[in-house]
Formats: sequence, C-alpha cells, structure tokens
Amino acid sequence: LFLPLRDGSAGTAGGTYGGGRYVLDTVKGAHLGVVGERLIIDLNFAYNPSCAYDEAWACPLPGIDNRVDTELRVGELYSTY
Repeated sequence: LFLPLRDGSAGTAGGTYGGGRYVLDTVKGAHLGVVGERLIIDLNFAYNPSCAYDEAWACPLPGIDNRVDTELRVGELYSTY
C-alpha cells in the first residue's frame, strides 16, 4: 500500500511538509484491515517524503483525490529547524 496524502496543515508553521506526506505499509502495520469495501489505515504512520529534506530528491505528490482541508495532527510533522 502506498498512500500519498496532503492535509490542511501542509506548508504551515509547525504543520506538515507542503507537498504532503506518505503512508507506506510494509511491516509497520499501517494497514488495519478492511471493513466492507473500506480500507482502514492508521495515519499515525504518516511520514515526510525524502524531498522534504533535500531538493535533490523528486517525490510523487498527492493527487486531488488524496487532499483534505482538515488538519491531520498525526504522524511525522515537518520542521525547518
């Protein structure tokens, strides 16, 4: 599972990276199963892509369907300090 997402805190002070974050399920357990046709995801595993730290990296950005206006105060936040 690879889920790029961008929430309402993207690019704000103390928020998340402006380009969005990723949820990648490997052995971490971010995928919590399926209920009916809905996939249950633990967004506490959201992390910043490599391009958040070095402009030499190119990262896929979340598409329009993966953007929400609500601030998701979960997972890894972004700091320029």
